[in-house]
Amino acid sequence: MRSIRILSLSLLTAAAFAPSAFAQDYSATDSTTDTASGKHFAVVGGVALLQPKNDPVEGIRKFDGGPAPTLSLSYYINDNWAVELWGAADKFNHRVRGVGNERLGTVEQQPIALSGQYHFGQADNVFRPFVGVGYYESNFSNEDLVAPGVTEHIGLETAKGAIGTVGVDMNINSTWFARADARYMHARPEVKVGGEGTGADAKLDPWTVGFGIGARF
Repeated sequence: MRSIRILSLSLLTAAAFAPSAFAQDYSATDSTTDTASGKHFAVVGGVALLQPKNDPVEGIRKFDGGPAPTLSLSYYINDNWAVELWGAADKFNHRVRGVGNERLGTVEQQPIALSGQYHFGQADNVFRPFVGVGYYESNFSNEDLVAPGVTEHIGLETAKGAIGTVGVDMNINSTWFARADARYMHARPEVKVGGEGTGADAKLDPWTVGFGIGARF
């Protein structure tokens, strides 16, 4: 508990001093030219951890989460509204475990999403929270899964549906910023055996937690 209080105090201290430091950095330059306002494009490279929920389908207790690099491209309609194309630059790898924690195999997925976002506050604020909602698809591949009494290939249909995003950007200067975000995907892909649907949906509904560095221009 003491370590949590110390960490919280450190974060609050950093949050208190960061705006002042950022304002001083701007005061040393011409504010009419050194500004994030009016820039229409941004790119963010980072890494995210994707974790599906437990007990997604009968006989499966857990899809282990995994990390992957991510890339985001945004077009800012104005300083507050943006359209973002986000996706995994490589595949998330999941180990699949049964109800007794036995290993059932592995599967990979690679999501991509298009979202509308609203960024709060002024473009040059140190901290800029944002929210977003959109549509995503996630393709499953390299399924290497086993089940009792099943000899045919077990796979998952492409997941598709709504995605929600919450996050915060921290401006380093008028061009560079750091980003932390969390995303929720409504994922209910159908389980297939031998290429045919079974009528059973895997209720994966994963969350991602990501961190990255971005640039706007």
